[in-house]
Amino acid sequence: MAFTFVMAASLAALVSASSPYQPQPAYGHQQPAYGHQQPAYGHQPAYPACPHYPEDPACSKNSTDPWCLEDSEYPEYEIKHAISYNKHKVLELYADVADLNTENSVERLTEIEEETYLCPSEVGYVRPLRAVNTDGKWRVIVNNIKVDYETFTQTTRIEKCLSAGEACPLVPQCYESSCLQKSVYHRFLVYDPCDQYFPFAIETFQLPASCACSLGAYEISH
Repeated sequence: MAFTFVMAASLAALVSASSPYQPQPAYGHQQPAYGHQQPAYGHQPAYPACPHYPEDPACSKNSTDPWCLEDSEYPEYEIKHAISYNKHKVLELYADVADLNTENSVERLTEIEEETYLCPSEVGYVRPLRAVNTDGKWRVIVNNIKVDYETFTQTTRIEKCLSAGEACPLVPQCYESSCLQKSVYHRFLVYDPCDQYFPFAIETFQLPASCACSLGAYEISH
C-alpha cells in the first residue's frame, strides 16, 4: 500500500514538471503602459504688444512743421512712470543733452561771402513734444515732465524763413538772390514706448536755425 502511494506521488510530480500548460515566468523587457509623455509647461507669458501709433500723429495734422508744440495725446503719465523706475540712468542721459552747444552744427554755405542776412524770419524758443528725427520718424520728446523734485525740459531756438526760396526782398532785381532756410542738428532725450527694457534714448533732429540770403558769386564780385 505504501509502495502504491509513493509511485502515485512520483508520477504526479513528473506530470507536473513536463506539463506544457505550466505558466512560465516572464523576464523580458516590459514596456511602460503609460506611453511617452510630453512635458507640459503651459503657454509662455506674452508681454503686451507695443501700442500702434500712426506714422503721423494727430498733432501734426494742422501744421506743416515737423514738430508739435501741443499734443493732446502726449503720454505724460507713462513717461513719468518710466522715469521714476529708471531715474538714475535717465538723469545721466538728460545731463548729456541739457547744456548741449549746437553752434558748430549749423549748416553752412561753401563760402562765407555768399551769405548775407537780408531775409525776413520768425524766431522762437520752443519745447517740442514730438518731432521728426533725422531718420524721418516721429518721436516723443521728453519735455515739461516733473518727477519728484526734478523737471525735465528741453528748450531750443528755431528760426524759420518767411519766404524761403524767394528772391531776397532788399536785394536789387538785377542780382540773382534767394532766401535760404538753414538748419541745425539737435539731440533730444526721447521716450520710446516700444522698448520694454529702457524706453529712453538720445536721438538727432534737424530744426530750422536761421534764414539767410544767398547771392550768386558773379554778382558779388562786381
